[in-house]
Amino acid sequence: MRTFFFLLLSALAAHAAGFSADSARGARLFETLNCLQCHSVNGQGGKVGPDLGRMLDRGFTPATLAATMWNHAPGMWAAMRDRQITAGELDEQGAQDLMAFFYAARFFEKPGDAGRGKRAFQNHGCESCHAVSAARQWPGLTDSIALASAMWNHRAEMQAANASRGRAAPQISAQDLTDILVFLRNQPGESSAGSFRIETDGTGQAIFQSSGCAKCHQSLDALAQLVQGKTLTEIAAEMWNHAPRMAAAGAAAVQLSSDQMRNLISAFWASKFFSDSGRPAAGARVFAAKNCTLCHNDAASGAPHLPAAGSEFSGAGMISVLWRHGPRMLDQMKTKNLPWPRFDGAEMADLIAYLNNAKPKP
Repeated sequence: MRTFFFLLLSALAAHAAGFSADSARGARLFETLNCLQCHSVNGQGGKVGPDLGRMLDRGFTPATLAATMWNHAPGMWAAMRDRQITAGELDEQGAQDLMAFFYAARFFEKPGDAGRGKRAFQNHGCESCHAVSAARQWPGLTDSIALASAMWNHRAEMQAANASRGRAAPQISAQDLTDILVFLRNQPGESSAGSFRIETDGTGQAIFQSSGCAKCHQSLDALAQLVQGKTLTEIAAEMWNHAPRMAAAGAAAVQLSSDQMRNLISAFWASKFFSDSGRPAAGARVFAAKNCTLCHNDAASGAPHLPAAGSEFSGAGMISVLWRHGPRMLDQMKTKNLPWPRFDGAEMADLIAYLNNAKPKP
């Protein structure tokens, strides 16, 4: 029993030197874990659960996704038993890849509207330079990193084009950009399949300096705090709107390759976004209200003491632990006549913050 709970704590507390997530690996994992036997993606797969590619209420956070899976778990395990489905292993890296797969499916983006996007494309003057037939081939339609790269690399050129027409570059809201992307993605012949990959090789700080970011932003951490919780579409819109101020500050129009942009975004955005931002004090109340204390504050239960100093929790980590150890946890809770804990997204984010806020004992 103690070995089981040691594995549980180890899975939750694993600390990686860098953050890596790949939607292609996540898509393969989605199949090998037999998720497609119950869930479909854009019409392909099982019909027991909802079509995960056509859910309308986008704008999930990683914590909301973890909470949704946690709440759905007992029913999911029952459905798997009824169909004799055996699930494979899911470690934290695999959970991060699944998060990337969901990011590529735009679970974390706010809902968009093609009709509004068409009007925004026209009203902001996009069609004066970009024909819709050409714009719908932009790599940024399916790859959020490519979108951020395009907004960065072409900002000076786009400003010059607007100046030649005697007008200032329009300010674009994140909702405008989201709607424009939905409009272009829904053009005839356009594939809606997305991709998302985050990798870091430790070069983020050097790119932060060489790209001119340091002229306005004191540090990578300061930039990370500024964009905490924002999606890449929101960041890309801010890159567009920020371009005149960057030029005024003397930031050179340094071109960044997609790999450089990937490493820069990994350094200041990725790990914080997928960790979410919660309130430790509220998380302590969630920890007590969901009966976590009955096992994790009782040495006789064999469960690890939580929170534990030095541990690092995330939405992906919570999903991994749920997948690997949840059925055993459910059985133990039944023996104690305890209800399975259910969370909303804010509660899960607060709980994660509380578990990450432990101080070393004297």
